[in-house]
Amino acid sequence: MKTKWNENNHHTTIPVGYTDDASQLNLTKIDSIIPVSEDPEEMIKQLREVIHYAKKYHLKISIAGARHSMGGHTMSKDGLVLNMLPYKHMHLDTVTNVLTIGAGALWRDAIHYLDGYNKSIAVMQAFSSFSIGGSISVNGHGWQANSGPIASSVISFTLMNVEGQILTCSRDQNTELFHLVLGGYGLFGIVLDVSLQVVENIPLTYHYLRLSPEHYVESYKKFVLDNPRINMAFGRLRISDKFFLEEATLTFFEKGNDKIELLREQADKKIESRRLVFRSSVNSEYGKRLRWNLETGLNNILKNQVFSRNDLLNDDVSLIENRDSLSTDLLQEYFIPERNFNHFIEGIKPILKRTSIDLLNITIRAVNRDRDSFMHYAKEDVFGFVFLFNQRKTKEQEEEMKILTNQIFDEVIKNEGTFYLPYRLHIDQTKMRKAYPQATSFFEQKLKYDPDEIFSNKFYEHYK
Repeated sequence: MKTKWNENNHHTTIPVGYTDDASQLNLTKIDSIIPVSEDPEEMIKQLREVIHYAKKYHLKISIAGARHSMGGHTMSKDGLVLNMLPYKHMHLDTVTNVLTIGAGALWRDAIHYLDGYNKSIAVMQAFSSFSIGGSISVNGHGWQANSGPIASSVISFTLMNVEGQILTCSRDQNTELFHLVLGGYGLFGIVLDVSLQVVENIPLTYHYLRLSPEHYVESYKKFVLDNPRINMAFGRLRISDKFFLEEATLTFFEKGNDKIELLREQADKKIESRRLVFRSSVNSEYGKRLRWNLETGLNNILKNQVFSRNDLLNDDVSLIENRDSLSTDLLQEYFIPERNFNHFIEGIKPILKRTSIDLLNITIRAVNRDRDSFMHYAKEDVFGFVFLFNQRKTKEQEEEMKILTNQIFDEVIKNEGTFYLPYRLHIDQTKMRKAYPQATSFFEQKLKYDPDEIFSNKFYEHYK
């Protein structure tokens, strides 16, 4: 009740001629935002005209979808921004189980469409309110058990290059571009249509364990990896001052044959109460303890309940929406080999305890080795630690966040890990290349395919 009362529900208005992203810290003056046409033929003609215009007037082109990245990946100062969201057609080949979908479609659009065929997305991130093209460009990963990033489920995609040509990219055609574009942040061209492998929309039974973090890896192997019927899994670390990073949960879903009990419309009614429980933990030790106790209590209640795979995939980012206009929620993610799992947790404990930045959540997701993306963050099987922080929109907090990020990064490097690139640009070029030694070659390839740097964004300008 206190959380609800204190929310101002004021949404920051973006001035005309500017754009921003999910960070709410990247307000940038641009030339214009261009919504693409829904019609494929019209869109292709339109995009070629935009590329010609950009070359003629020496403008940069950035590509945007749902804009959930946080480091200016969808914008370049005084440049053109392509809004791909209108392009969202889709078609399922029921023989090959391949979904072809426009890059502007949201994952929830795909889920609703596939419901009619009793099919499901093979690999996607936790929230369904992101765009297909955006997720391809950041090579997102999900909580599907024993899976690599989204790139592993991509069969092919079409790409408009800087010359306005449309290329089909796959593991057999234009292979080099295929690897560069997956996790390439829109720097090599415009992704148009994506072909994705889909799977059955099976019923899944909910299971849950409460355990000590030092037993997480062995428990994950025992209850998830060693059971081929487990389809999805994730973990959480306790972040209240009491028992800080000393307790964990492991939630996993097993393929079953039972009747699906929870309908989507029933789940939607609970979104606001779930959001308020989450928001009550902001700058509140009591709220953090309350949330942990409520969530672990709910886990016990939900044991052995059955859900459809699509219902589990269809969570919206509104579940954690921040309605305080003076602060913003920022994500970070670090990928750690299992051999260093416990050592990393011990290393970050004092760092997180010292900072004034408010930590809201740490989720753990296993990611198999990435064999498809050039800028791979999972060079071996890893555990992804997803951090969510609440930061005030002040210069002081931004500087504190930069310090914190670099301290965590140093611990990551000690533990042979990497960091995820869609977030704030607080790591410098030299440090970034410690995690991504292939970055120099990546940027050289960028100039090979786009020598005039027509496709650009703040991420590229910061790290190149």
